[in-house]
Amino acid sequence: MHGFHIASTLNATADAVWSRVTTAEGVNHELAPWLRMTMPRSFAGLGARGLPLNTRLFRSWLLLGGVLPIDYDDIVLVGVEAGRGFHERSSMATARVWEHRRSLRDDGAGRCVLTDDVTFIPRVALATPVLDAVVPRVFTHRHRRLRAFFGGGPAD
Repeated sequence: MHGFHIASTLNATADAVWSRVTTAEGVNHELAPWLRMTMPRSFAGLGARGLPLNTRLFRSWLLLGGVLPIDYDDIVLVGVEAGRGFHERSSMATARVWEHRRSLRDDGAGRCVLTDDVTFIPRVALATPVLDAVVPRVFTHRHRRLRAFFGGGPAD
């Protein structure tokens, strides 16, 4: 398994951040301008009630520059706790296993800590160095975008 951990303190409550980061608009804002994820128009976001667990919800294409398909993610949710986080365990073109846990925790001062823990098993050994280099950078970029949107900084 390969992976990493990243956390940011954001100047908003966990509920406010959850309302943003669980939507297609929010996810794609985090990824912009380098990547975009496709989602069905009917997908109401991770905050929707009654999402089925442990079953493929849809295939999301990762588009470089918003247009060039470079990977896909067969989205499978293992758990969702509204306002507090989700656990995704999916497969991708580049990763046999892709596991993403995102959690939010209020700090009591109107702020929250958003944490991403990502682990993956590359499909092809030759892709390992590329994924080990690129995936953490993508999430570092996502956290920079979140901190710019909500205000905040790296978690201590």
